[in-house]
Amino acid sequence: MSQKAEKPSLSGQRLKTRKRDEKEKYDPSSFRDAIIQGLNETGGDLELVSKFLDISGSKLDYRRYAEVLFDILFAGGQLAPGGSIVEEQDETKVYRTDICVFAVEESKDSLKAFYEVFVKLIRRYKYLERSFEEVIKKLFLFLKGFQDDAHQKFAIILGIMLANSFLNPKALSNLFEDHLSKDGTALRFATVMFRIWLEEKDIASLVGTLKKAQLDTRLLELFPMNKRSQEAFVSHFKQEGLEAIADFQDKQQTAETKKELQKKLSEMIKDEEQVKDVIIYVTEHAQKNELVDLDVVILVWNTLMSGMEWNKKEELVAAQALKHLKTYCPLLHAVAKTPNAELRLIVKIQEFCYDNMNFMNVFQKIVVLLYKTEVLSEDVILKWYKESHSAKGKSVFLAQMKNFIEWLENAEEESEEEDD
Repeated sequence: MSQKAEKPSLSGQRLKTRKRDEKEKYDPSSFRDAIIQGLNETGGDLELVSKFLDISGSKLDYRRYAEVLFDILFAGGQLAPGGSIVEEQDETKVYRTDICVFAVEESKDSLKAFYEVFVKLIRRYKYLERSFEEVIKKLFLFLKGFQDDAHQKFAIILGIMLANSFLNPKALSNLFEDHLSKDGTALRFATVMFRIWLEEKDIASLVGTLKKAQLDTRLLELFPMNKRSQEAFVSHFKQEGLEAIADFQDKQQTAETKKELQKKLSEMIKDEEQVKDVIIYVTEHAQKNELVDLDVVILVWNTLMSGMEWNKKEELVAAQALKHLKTYCPLLHAVAKTPNAELRLIVKIQEFCYDNMNFMNVFQKIVVLLYKTEVLSEDVILKWYKESHSAKGKSVFLAQMKNFIEWLENAEEESEEEDD
């Protein structure tokens, strides 16, 4: 019986690689050379620059070499760590171009024209948005490696981009790094950027954009640590003709101060025996921080009323409210120092009672209490009734106050007769 001889087999295994699975070698230098050559051939005509970048996106791998692309468009060449241009030992190679942001004429019009190059490019290739933002962040880290004129141009074009909502404001986060603020670089840059921004759009646009990126409360960090104060900030931006920035920061500081006051007051009113200490704290804090009495009286009222758990039964909430307010009438008297502040307070009480239905029938009792404790004066109450009341619950509250107002007017007439 014959046996078939086994066929010899190869010990190894041959794998066939599909062409699509073969990875191209990472070669940023070749990409850089192609972009620089194409840019230089445009002769600086920005229309031709945009056409070249548009067409090249279908031939060159923008997705893979996006960082190199934006390095070239901003700085004129591929950037090494620190901000210098990567140079070649081969003298025949052209490794940089003057068709870039840092080489453009330092004028708003010239940089606005170059801004349009970025707009057209990213509108055509939307996937470049994220890489663009990352390159902006990197350029901030390299800022000290660039010349002063490059700082100026970068600040101008960023002001244009931010004003036109072309750039995510979160890209500004690296501008607040300590190494940029300590020698004034960050402040100089931000001053130019804010000026251009406000020339393009108003302060509301600037503030709204900064708030989205949660940078509106960090503006003081642009200053060196030894000059980081409210006074220095306001003085600098007013001298630069940017009063809108200074005013905004003033409002920010006032808001922070009021927030601090409200927090401390909320803690102190839990102990009714501290009324005298509360009065001293509130008046001193308001005076020290130059808070307007109209704002302080509303802050105190809001804090007093929000710090209580009110009874849900209407017949019981009146007694609870009057007892609570009677304790703190000396505080209200201390902050309602002017007729305008008193009027602001009575209008606020009206709106509070309207917004909190259980207090609808308590309004007149509160006003009478504050009149008897000299928080509200007769003239202010009459003015509120005749011309300065809020539209909220107007008919209800005026009806409640009718008898008391008649009593005040009769008392006033009797007093005048006695004087005569």
